[in-house]
Amino acid sequence: MTRPPDDPAEERADAARNRARLLAAAARLVADRGAGNVTMDAVAHEAGVGKGTLFRRFGDRYGLLLALVDDVEADFHEAYTSGPPPLGPGAPPGDRLTAFGCALIERVADTTDLGPALGRQVPCDRRHTSPYGRHFHAHVSALLHEAGVRADHDLLAHAMLAFVNLETLDYLREDPHVSTERLRNTWTDLVRRVTAPQPA
Repeated sequence: MTRPPDDPAEERADAARNRARLLAAAARLVADRGAGNVTMDAVAHEAGVGKGTLFRRFGDRYGLLLALVDDVEADFHEAYTSGPPPLGPGAPPGDRLTAFGCALIERVADTTDLGPALGRQVPCDRRHTSPYGRHFHAHVSALLHEAGVRADHDLLAHAMLAFVNLETLDYLREDPHVSTERLRNTWTDLVRRVTAPQPA
């Protein structure tokens, strides 16, 4: 029988390796079958572990998918927090806010983008309270504050993000058939109106 490591650092490294192996197995299945067809049974079989191991590590299927989303979103997070302007630092806050929303709109329209594809499999409330959902909200709230908007930045950020969330954009694109360009233009107009100088 394999003895567990005595060194906590070694144990953490072991856990990180196992997590990476499980996520790699899940990512392969998503690529092969599509996000909507990936089950915990299939991931456990692909990774060569018991299903209980998967549930202990991620809680449930949504937890597994959100862990995948966090990996997928890492590049976008870097782009809007430290990449080149106007999405990243160095541009006025209104321009960054415009670029951020437009980027989300374009990503939802891109059928090859795994972030939205995985996000569609997770309930809205779980997405909003996930690390990437909280980062989106904090980013918009911070830009509103930086732009000098006199408002409740926390709630206003929620209101603005409601326009670019998956459910809203999917509905607008599929039922009334609103074009990506029109969505981008509307987001740009919304940002302009919200961040416009206000009378004293």
